[in-house]
Amino acid sequence: MINISKPFFSEEEYESALNVLKSGNLAQGEKVLEFEDNFRKFIGSKEAIAVSNGTSALHTSLLSHGIKKDDEVITTSFTFAATPNTILHTGATPVFVDINEDDFNIDPDKIEEKITKKTKAILPVHLFGCPCNIDKIEKIAKKHNLEIIEDCAQAIGTSFNNIISGSRFTGCFSFYPTKNITTIEGGMITTNNDMINEKCRMIRNHGSKERYKYEILGHNFRMDNLRASIGIVQLKKISIFNKKRKDNALYLEENLNINGIIKPEIKKGHTFNQYTIRITEDFKRTRDKTAEILKENGIMTGIYYPVPMHKTILYTKLGYSNQVLQVSEKISKEVLSLPIHPEINQENLDHIINTLENIK
Repeated sequence: MINISKPFFSEEEYESALNVLKSGNLAQGEKVLEFEDNFRKFIGSKEAIAVSNGTSALHTSLLSHGIKKDDEVITTSFTFAATPNTILHTGATPVFVDINEDDFNIDPDKIEEKITKKTKAILPVHLFGCPCNIDKIEKIAKKHNLEIIEDCAQAIGTSFNNIISGSRFTGCFSFYPTKNITTIEGGMITTNNDMINEKCRMIRNHGSKERYKYEILGHNFRMDNLRASIGIVQLKKISIFNKKRKDNALYLEENLNINGIIKPEIKKGHTFNQYTIRITEDFKRTRDKTAEILKENGIMTGIYYPVPMHKTILYTKLGYSNQVLQVSEKISKEVLSLPIHPEINQENLDHIINTLENIK
């Protein structure tokens, strides 16, 4: 079976994790500090704060920027649930903007029409490792005095105009097993702002700088030494992993040419956490039937995402049912992600291409 995603571990990760287990120093400690320092240098940010997962990275970042009840945060509906849900957890309201059809990212040209007096921040998502047009978003944010928090959960090493995502503004990363590197579970916040750095570190640790001296309301969002030890090794390989993903994507771009299938745009700085095609009405089978046929032929796929967030049960209950985001709703019915992780080889890619070509 060709898996849609597969983390790659070598003896180095096993040895690093075992050394931590043997040491007995399992909780947040020196390995976490080392991972933070290495990640900070890789991204090019002043600070990096390790947390328990990508969701807690988003939640902590929003809180550190002072997002609270009655505020509004502009984001995309075509994303994983963590993006808008963490806004809700602060008491604020997610305001959804439609996406571009070519890259599935938030459409900057549609942001300003959603800005109100309550708007406090823009939370763009670099979906599937494809960079948003952060330059346009920055101009809008400066004009309206808004914060920018980047959802880089799928975008480790992604860049726009040669500037790495998460290096300019507060960035939120995930190290879930499907991501380009993994710590099993884990996340990271990057920032250049000393105040945001201090707040994030307090929030992840029950609101304290020093044990038992609680200054603000916080959470237990800490990362532990065991996961950090894996992250340290994985981060050394990120350039190799990202290059392999890009090479696989380029091979599909060159060789997957089938009427009714729209391939993703290959943008500079794209790190391809997913390679997501669109199965349109012109193809021989529906998207869901195509996925079923691929599975029958030993090829696992993913549908990210079958329902935009504003159309989910939760958000329908919250009053979003009348909102129309035409591109998001259209794309959700067409997207299908194909395997391109680093262990995929040319034989696998040819099998994927041939299977799609032979669908009747």
